[in-house]
Amino acid sequence: MKELFNQVSANETHPYWQNMLSRIHPIYKRPHDIRSDFERDYNRIIYCNAFRRLKHKTQVFFSPKNDHICTRLEHVYNVEATSYTIAKALGLNTNLTRAISIAHDIGHSPFGHQGEKILNQFAKEDFGESFWHERNGLTIVDDVELLEDTENCKQNLNLTYAVRDGIISHCGEIDENGLKPRSNFIDLTSDYQTPNQYAPYTWEGCVVKISDKIAYLGRDIKDAISTGILDQNLNELYDLLEYPKSKKINNANIISDLIYDVCVNSNLENGLSFSEKTFQTIQNLKDFNYKNIYRNPKLSPSIEYFSLILSNIYQLLKNAYAGKETPKELKKLEKYYPNLILEFSDWISNYWDLNETREHLKNRILYHMDKKEDYYKAIITYISGMTDSYAIQTYSEIIKF
Repeated sequence: MKELFNQVSANETHPYWQNMLSRIHPIYKRPHDIRSDFERDYNRIIYCNAFRRLKHKTQVFFSPKNDHICTRLEHVYNVEATSYTIAKALGLNTNLTRAISIAHDIGHSPFGHQGEKILNQFAKEDFGESFWHERNGLTIVDDVELLEDTENCKQNLNLTYAVRDGIISHCGEIDENGLKPRSNFIDLTSDYQTPNQYAPYTWEGCVVKISDKIAYLGRDIKDAISTGILDQNLNELYDLLEYPKSKKINNANIISDLIYDVCVNSNLENGLSFSEKTFQTIQNLKDFNYKNIYRNPKLSPSIEYFSLILSNIYQLLKNAYAGKETPKELKKLEKYYPNLILEFSDWISNYWDLNETREHLKNRILYHMDKKEDYYKAIITYISGMTDSYAIQTYSEIIKF
């Protein structure tokens, strides 16, 4: 098994190796750097603020009292662990899978997929585009997130193509068995129009895509059992998994079974594959999760709450638009909403064309203030970076007197 996938691993013998390593801009060199390009990407990701904020973003369950319910950051680590195990067993590049895994959800909004749907609605209504976290993740690492370089200048993350591709190609909805990488070297920013439009460019990206599904299926069930919302459905779940009552339904058992199955059934000809029986079980588990967890009536009130919070933040900032006079309009609002306005103004100053002193910035201008659509995009990008708690805190500032 290892010998087979070693042939297509992301390394210097691969025919697409130089494409995999390519970056948007040449990256500055450090003397005596002992890291590989993918290890360097991994470090750049974990040291950026967008990654740190994942620890306060919802995975499925909002504001749980139980500290051990999965957050978005923990999900990312679960995917990293799962993809590492699969990649190592198959003989693929574990440094690449680790870098993709750790970054794959960096574009997620506050309040999980419900927050993503709300921001998507704003985007479609105001500038006719869709918001989806895989593309937003690429925007974050390509254009938004900044790190200081050796000369204290702020630069974008500037990751390798293979990692950037893994981010936008990671959509965990797999409806066909047998996943293989594509061969075409596309422009990720312009060619991608919808989630799941293309297979990943590398086998390692395919591993992360499958690992995302394995990780969330198992962990979401475990968390749902912990919260008690599956108390009436455990017998159905045992039947679905074909587990004897003596076997514990938990994250470890579900994930272990799925990892083993994909490792023993995958090959270069058929791609990363589950056995037909396990693949059908996965589809059944997905249906079970949607019916009993994601659409559970217990979650409905929180969805209305998320919409109220994000709508108020978006509309307040949106109404301040006045072309190149927008900074003045924002300044007028500062006495009423000091934290929001100061934070937003400081953030957007890194990216708009009204900043006259850009010596400390080496990132490109993203937003032109004579285009209101650019300003609306900026607001959505800014909100997408918020943690759940910061969004709630911001809403509280808006409504208080």
